[in-house]
Amino acid sequence: MKKIAIVGATGAVGEELLNVLDELDFPVESILPLASAKSAGSEVEFRGKSYKVKELTPSVFKENPVDIAFFSAGGNISAEYAKYAVECGAVVIDNTSHFRMDENVPLVVPECNSEDIENWEKTGIIANPNCSTIQMVHVLKPLDDVFNLKRVDVSTYQAASGAGKEGMEELVQGMQSFFAFELDEFEAKTFPYPLALNLIPQIDVFSDNGYTKEELKMINETQKILHKKLDISATCVRVPVLRSHSEAITMHFEKEVDIAQVREILSKAPSVVVMDDVGNKKYPMPLFTSDTNETYVGRIRRDINHKNIVHLWCVADQIRVGAATNAVRIAKKWLELV
Repeated sequence: MKKIAIVGATGAVGEELLNVLDELDFPVESILPLASAKSAGSEVEFRGKSYKVKELTPSVFKENPVDIAFFSAGGNISAEYAKYAVECGAVVIDNTSHFRMDENVPLVVPECNSEDIENWEKTGIIANPNCSTIQMVHVLKPLDDVFNLKRVDVSTYQAASGAGKEGMEELVQGMQSFFAFELDEFEAKTFPYPLALNLIPQIDVFSDNGYTKEELKMINETQKILHKKLDISATCVRVPVLRSHSEAITMHFEKEVDIAQVREILSKAPSVVVMDDVGNKKYPMPLFTSDTNETYVGRIRRDINHKNIVHLWCVADQIRVGAATNAVRIAKKWLELV
């Protein structure tokens, strides 16, 4: 049984971590919910027991030792406080972008590179990848193993949940404004523009090369996870969906591919569900995939002109698959090592 801390316990991912820890039957002795002073004093429920939220401070881990600390409160918080958890003997599983590209920190999707967890002792930290990266590599890895992946082009359709509770609330408020005929007066705060009835081709800030930070995350993180230099291009778009990210993925392989074999490989891949029956209009959609722990794929087809290119559609719950579920799966693999 392990003592667990959750930094950002009152946020969307923090709340989902509690649900996933319970669903995946993680051996939890106790929960230490941590948040800002504003949220301190509130309570969270876990397996029928209430835990009072404490303020995150440099000394809180010394006063309340834990075995595992999940950080889900933003990169600046992880940068400042993760070291205190490590110094007090905890392994930190970080859901932010702060440590992902640190060469001494393993960046892990257990279905793809669980062996990298063995390097956790270098820093005491294991990084959880970007939400869009996780669901994509669930698909890329098993196909790369067979056909040798050379290039990936991906367009994402990312839900409001990617911006946490604030993003989901702003979408709902925007829709309410629309139905009240007041959308023109609605002021967006979480997103650059109102998301209701809109598409925003920007997630995070733009870099000098024209790609956004979100797009570069997908490019760089995928290569680190797969331990492979790939040609990758991403276009990330925020869409007016409450929860679950969707991706249109094009994969170029060294070898000619057989679509029946592709479907068979993906149907056997861990944490992947093939939902691909276009004759009966069955394909993944956010409506069906929210609150689940799997990555769903459909619309699987070979390129019309090139026999080494495959296109498909991929959907997964961003808060779970893209954050909480992957973090708990990392923790379960870590337990096998200690």
